Amino acid sequence: MVDLLVIGDANPDVIVGPLTEPLAFGQQEQLVASGSLVLGGSGAITACGAARLGLSVAIAGRIGDDGAGRFVLDSLASRGVDTSALVVDPALPTPLTVVVTRDDDRAMLTAGVGAAFDVPRALLVSARHVHVSSYFLMPPMAAVLPRLLEEARAHGATTSLDTNDDPSGEWDVGAMLDAVDVLLPNAREALRLSGADSVSAAAEVLATRVPVVAVKNGAAGAFCHNGRKVLHNKGIAVSAVDTVGAGDSFAAGFIAARSHGLSVERSLDVATVCGALSTRDVGGTAAQPTWDDVMSHLEGTQA
Repeated sequence: MVDLLVIGDANPDVIVGPLTEPLAFGQQEQLVASGSLVLGGSGAITACGAARLGLSVAIAGRIGDDGAGRFVLDSLASRGVDTSALVVDPALPTPLTVVVTRDDDRAMLTAGVGAAFDVPRALLVSARHVHVSSYFLMPPMAAVLPRLLEEARAHGATTSLDTNDDPSGEWDVGAMLDAVDVLLPNAREALRLSGADSVSAAAEVLATRVPVVAVKNGAAGAFCHNGRKVLHNKGIAVSAVDTVGAGDSFAAGFIAARSHGLSVERSLDVATVCGALSTRDVGGTAAQPTWDDVMSHLEGTQA
């Protein structure tokens, strides 16, 4: 049995920036201050964040039988994540994302996603919580994911979803929300998923479909809607180095807090701290906090 099974993406991220001018084509060379090769993929970053917080974590997904895939396997294993359900595909390469940063924004170019993979039933039905990351990057899985989550629920698990961005711009989640206990979008994703014209209205709309909606709202913090009321957290001040993966660390914090039996309000506090502290280093995993780190910070802010 594992505390958390993550179904989602895992790939290397090549992070370069910050870009100070528009991206130039025409074989023009542009220089930036830094570049890093780090573990990426919303699923992988969430899995690492939850493992860092003390949960037993497994990930189900797909990588290629190549150097990039071995980098992903080694990175996950070194952070305590069970990779036995991460399918090594000999026919297709490992996905890869290039992240170009500029000021407090970023552009992402991703290749190699979309292949189907199997999720071991024994792992699915024994997990205490099942989380799906990057739903829109797994179109071949769209038809089976609701059934997988319902099966996990039937065996006592809770479930969550972080859709991330939809490259197609369609934002059609089908039956997914019917199988989800916690939805974890950022503000832009909440607007697109709901069709609402404000973030607060978006959360209210989505809360009619999902028991808990926890919205990541950048520098403005985060908030939850449980179908009855809205809970706000204004966030914490940190000296941010890189915001890549902060939303995934937020998701890991929320899941871990609920796993510990904390209230939705306290889970929002934990998640917000996890997201903020993860920005202190380059990439999504290098600065992820431990449970003790988070509790110490929360106790300090309340002193």
